Amino acid sequence: MTNVLQTPDQVIQQLNWRYATKQFDPDRKISEPIWAALEKSLVLSPSSFGLQPWKFFVVRNPVLRQQLKEHAWGQAQVTDASHLVVLTIKKDVGAMEVDQFIERMATVRQVPAETLDGYGGMVKGFLAEPPYPITMDNWATRQVYVALGFLMYSAAALGVDTCPMEGFSQDKFNELLQLPKQGYSAVVLCAAGYRADDDKYADLPKVRYATETVVGYYD
Repeated sequence: MTNVLQTPDQVIQQLNWRYATKQFDPDRKISEPIWAALEKSLVLSPSSFGLQPWKFFVVRNPVLRQQLKEHAWGQAQVTDASHLVVLTIKKDVGAMEVDQFIERMATVRQVPAETLDGYGGMVKGFLAEPPYPITMDNWATRQVYVALGFLMYSAAALGVDTCPMEGFSQDKFNELLQLPKQGYSAVVLCAAGYRADDDKYADLPKVRYATETVVGYYD
C-alpha cells in the first residue's frame, strides 16, 4: 500500500522553489510546530547500519552565533537565519556505540537483545576493519550528509528556506561549541529560515545539466 502525500508535480515544484538562500529575513522565525517537524526529519534520517554516528546542535544563542559568524567567512546566514544547525560526527565510533544501538533496538522492537548478537557482531567487524580504504570519520561524515539532505528536503516541503554551508573553520567551531569534550566534531552547517524579499538570488533560474546528461539507465 502506498502513502502518497504529494503529487509528483508538487514535489518538483518545491524542489524548484528551493535554493541555497544567501539572504535571510532576520525578523521571520520558524514556528515551533514547523521546527519540531524539521527536528524530527533529522532524527528520522537513515544511516549505515542504523548507527546514527552524529549529533545535531542547534545554536540559538545570538551572542554565540555572532562569534561563530567570524569563523564562517562572515556569512550573514549564520546570524540572520531563524535557526542554525551544526551537523557533527561522533568521533571514534566503535563497539560501545554498537552495543548501545543494539540495546536501543531491542527496547524499541521489544525483542531479546541476544537475538541481535549476530547483527551486532557483523557491525563491530565492519567498524574494526572497513572493507575499503576509508576512515571511520569519513564514513560518519557520509552519514551526516544524508541527514543534511533529509533536513533540506523536509524544509522545502514545508516552505522553509535553507542554506548548507561548508565555509567555516571546523577547529574554531569545535572550540567555541566545546564539541571535542562531548565526543563530536563539526562537519557542515545548515541555516534555516525565510528568504529576504530583496534576495537577488531567489528568482534566478536553476542552472542544471539536462536530465539525460546526469541520469543513465542500464536496461
